[in-house]
Amino acid sequence: MAMTSFLRTESSGVMRRLAFFVLLAACLMLAACGFRMKGATPLPIDTLYTNIAQNSPFGAAMRRAIRAASPNTQFVAERDQADASLIQIANQRNLRELSIDADGRVEEYELTIQFAFQVLDSAGRVILPPTTLRATREIPYDDTVVQAKQSEISTVFEQMQQSLVDRVVRHLTAPEVIEAFANAKNLPVPEDGVPDVPPVQEDAGALDPNMWGAPTPDLNTGMP
Repeated sequence: MAMTSFLRTESSGVMRRLAFFVLLAACLMLAACGFRMKGATPLPIDTLYTNIAQNSPFGAAMRRAIRAASPNTQFVAERDQADASLIQIANQRNLRELSIDADGRVEEYELTIQFAFQVLDSAGRVILPPTTLRATREIPYDDTVVQAKQSEISTVFEQMQQSLVDRVVRHLTAPEVIEAFANAKNLPVPEDGVPDVPPVQEDAGALDPNMWGAPTPDLNTGMP
């Protein structure tokens, strides 16, 4: 009986050691393949300036996302204090009719957000050239429940906005952009010096529900 107990204990110990070595081997294989757990991808800069309005929903979301990805990167209020600048070129929202029924009533809307930006270093060298990101969604519309549709459209715009923020951060933390940050001194300096920053463009405000269902609503915002 004692021998049986001993054999069981010894067998259990062998199995535990075997499982440990299998797990260790798997970890080493993943490390050799370049695998790493998802987490922060810090930028090789200490200070960042952006002309995106800090008190706008888009600007606040952008700052939160960049801080989450690069905790050691601090935002500064003046461009000449920054190692790099995230420059907003345009930020446009659009709501247009996609389909109309036989009575001329809107059945479906197309929602669009277009964001254009570039990244420069402190000397005006282009780290990331002008890049335009676009998000588009289609939603059905019913003018008998305007308030509900207003809420739905606002929610969808917020989701699209967050999607664009995430995409901007992925661009900023892409290997080629991080490499450009690290080797900025090897990039050409603009002949005219540091380019001017476009005026800050505020995000689109609440869309006017009285315009929904009109023949051709024009809700473009931002720079032309």
